[in-house]
Amino acid sequence: MAKLFSFLSLLTLSFCCLVTAFEPSPLQDFCVADSGSSVNINGMVCKNSSLVEANDFYFSGLHLAGNTTNAVGSKVTPVNVAQVPGLNTLGISLVRVDYAPWGINPPHTHPRATEILTVLEGSLQVGFVTSNPENRLITKVLKKGDVFVFPIGLVHYQRNVGKGNAVAIAALSSQNPGVISIANAVFGSDPAIATDLLAKAFQVDNTVVAQIQPKF
Repeated sequence: MAKLFSFLSLLTLSFCCLVTAFEPSPLQDFCVADSGSSVNINGMVCKNSSLVEANDFYFSGLHLAGNTTNAVGSKVTPVNVAQVPGLNTLGISLVRVDYAPWGINPPHTHPRATEILTVLEGSLQVGFVTSNPENRLITKVLKKGDVFVFPIGLVHYQRNVGKGNAVAIAALSSQNPGVISIANAVFGSDPAIATDLLAKAFQVDNTVVAQIQPKF
């Protein structure tokens, strides 16, 4: 009986940890984010429900193409809790991604969300890398109407491999999924990571890192 009790206790603890590792289920109809609040919590403070209006749940402009005239040839248009306060506590958001010919959405991660991407126009090569020690690249070329999933926290990317522009819509399992662009984080941190440390990590000469860092 003691062993059974210990097992059940461990199982309950594991379940609790699993549940609290993700955004909690809402306990009310909605919790529209109050951007004016000075209270700091894990998420955003609820706006007084009597002041909630339709625009708190609304966003316009996702039909507009993003400006891809930049170094990577892509533009991400987010629709998360920062744009739609009504998403607060609902555990979902989305983005539109526009790609110039051969443009890329560089390797990045979403620390708080799984992503499911649908190609609306064009052709994309997509991929993600599994965790250590395997570091296996899982990749596929997608056409219009195809869907692909990027598991939470894993490094992933997209590249336009078609002749024209490409467009995708991605849904994410968090109101605020976050994004960590690998190159920006590593070479563009503030303050900068020591050049000799990065050179050793990437197994290159210090001068190579010194050339890359100013770009970020």
